[in-house]
Amino acid sequence: IASSTCSVASLWTEVNRCGQNGDFTRALKAVNKILHEVKEDVTALHCKIVCLVQNCSFKEALNVMNTYSKVLGSELIVFEKAYCEYRLNRVESALKTIESVSEQTDKLKELYGQVLYRMERYDECKAVYTDLIRNSQDEYEEERKTNLSAVVAAMSTWEKASPDDLGLSETTYELSYNAACTLIGRGQLTEALNKLQEAEELCRVFFSEDSDITEEDVESELAVIHSQMAYIMQLQGRTEEALQLYNQVIKLKPSDVGLLAVTANNIITINKDQNVFDSKKKVKLTNADGVEYKLAKKQLQAIEFNKALLAMYTNQADQCRKLTSGLQSQNPGHPRPVLIQVAQLCREKQHSKAIELLQVNLIIIKCIGVFSKGHVTKACDILRSIEDFKHKQGMISALVSMYSHEEDIDSAIDVFSQAIQYYQSEQPGSSVHLALVREAADFKLKYGRKKEAISDLEQLWKQNTNDIHTLAQLISAYSLVDQDKAKSLSKHLPSPESMSFNVDVDELENSHGANYVRKKAAKVTGENPPKEQGQGDVKKKKKKKKKGKLPKNYDPTANPDPERWLPMRERTYYRGRKKGKKKEQVGKGTQGATSGAASDLDASKTASSPPTSPRPGSAQASASTSAPAASNVVPPRQQKPATAGPGARKKAPQKKKKGSKSGW
Repeated sequence: IASSTCSVASLWTEVNRCGQNGDFTRALKAVNKILHEVKEDVTALHCKIVCLVQNCSFKEALNVMNTYSKVLGSELIVFEKAYCEYRLNRVESALKTIESVSEQTDKLKELYGQVLYRMERYDECKAVYTDLIRNSQDEYEEERKTNLSAVVAAMSTWEKASPDDLGLSETTYELSYNAACTLIGRGQLTEALNKLQEAEELCRVFFSEDSDITEEDVESELAVIHSQMAYIMQLQGRTEEALQLYNQVIKLKPSDVGLLAVTANNIITINKDQNVFDSKKKVKLTNADGVEYKLAKKQLQAIEFNKALLAMYTNQADQCRKLTSGLQSQNPGHPRPVLIQVAQLCREKQHSKAIELLQVNLIIIKCIGVFSKGHVTKACDILRSIEDFKHKQGMISALVSMYSHEEDIDSAIDVFSQAIQYYQSEQPGSSVHLALVREAADFKLKYGRKKEAISDLEQLWKQNTNDIHTLAQLISAYSLVDQDKAKSLSKHLPSPESMSFNVDVDELENSHGANYVRKKAAKVTGENPPKEQGQGDVKKKKKKKKKGKLPKNYDPTANPDPERWLPMRERTYYRGRKKGKKKEQVGKGTQGATSGAASDLDASKTASSPPTSPRPGSAQASASTSAPAASNVVPPRQQKPATAGPGARKKAPQKKKKGSKSGW
């Protein structure tokens, strides 16, 4: 027992040393050894979770938390659980985990701000960061100010809000960059371009102090600033300069898929219907994995609009219609999908359909805008004003549904009455006319308007006097109004004898599709069942066995080899293989090379170095805006939440640079 205790103590010493050095892989091995000796140790389990988080094994960390949830408790690992969910893009789950805690620590509040930013709840996010800056004093103040400036920029860009000046000093290039994004949202393009130039200078000065940073690293960091400059130039009409800057950013191949997607999208907007081959290549960058987690909803929407436009420019009519119909269902009331559909119809020289679609959708868009504000009755009035479509079945169905939702049954019945009168005069007795009468009758009966349903039911019964169902409904309606009429109509009902059906139950049960099939009685051994008429004796045909094929040199007079059942090596006449040059050596490798040397030079057989895992805390929060032709502004920069172990707040292990470098 003493040696085991000593071993565990030495393992804890190793865990502490590895944690201070940032070697969480070795620390994890030591923690696993401790858990092998002392199972369900709370501190060891917590340390294991922290090591997994630091090594970006978020799914495995969540599995450990879920497995030992009773041992660890919810309060102890709430930050690690929420952080893993956030990094796995389970933002809703992370929000629930954070809000389940009564009192939040500073690190949990910072993660809460990141989650709110990702969900585009900027007002709440701003309140969280303002409270953190006001009530905390540590070395992370600059990161919090960067995050707060990103929130202000997003509010200015997406919500067109003008938040109060928070007095954030632009001492870093991230703060200066975010200030430029705020100015873009306000439409102050010249001032924003000057601010981006200041951010570029601050960035170059910052990295000039580090001798390990190469010029390529600096240019990669400046890519986001240059792309934002190009966006401003594009808005100012300087498309050639903007295109040149955009292409420079693409050539650098930055690791940020969000930046690449926005830059590629903006190039497509400049190309329009020209250089479509280049646009087709660029659109692939907008489909990269993880783009949906890096960009805001309006950015993704603008990219989808441009895909539809590109399909139209490349004469992919079916693809264009498919994309626009999807956009129309995702963004009801937005005019752009309709305009793209109209433009596609014009390209196909279907001008009458284009005009019809435009007229209808403009009214419907107006109707949806009114409907979204809660004015349902007013929206119905707008729909009923469309003369060419107010008698269509789809329009009638929509109006009846909307009036029923408002419990305005009289207006719904009025819609049916007008439609029936229209078809009575235009197409009397047609299938559409009778279907409307049937729907009107069912609707009135559903809402207890039996008196009003009588005329409709009589009309239907006169069309088909053999319709027993309609006759029964008519008798039921007359029973409340005129009982004598109901009795006289009941004489037309068929007698019970005529309504009985001759049904063969056995045949019905054994028919295809029946739920239960009666099994036939088993044959009794020793008895011959009687043969049915016309049925003869049926004998089963025996399958003939095929004769085996004999070898070509088969000699029936020769005796077979008595050792034929033994392996070749065990036979008495086996002399071994003839020695000679191996065929596989011929023509292999370079001239004069041997097979051994060739295997040594085979790079596929050498041990490959393991891939480097991404740094913990590399998630982004981003914001963007739409410009004419659906182009996007590059997102503002934001700090990443730092992972932390038990009782300590640490940044993820990374090479330390001078100053505090923020991600975005």
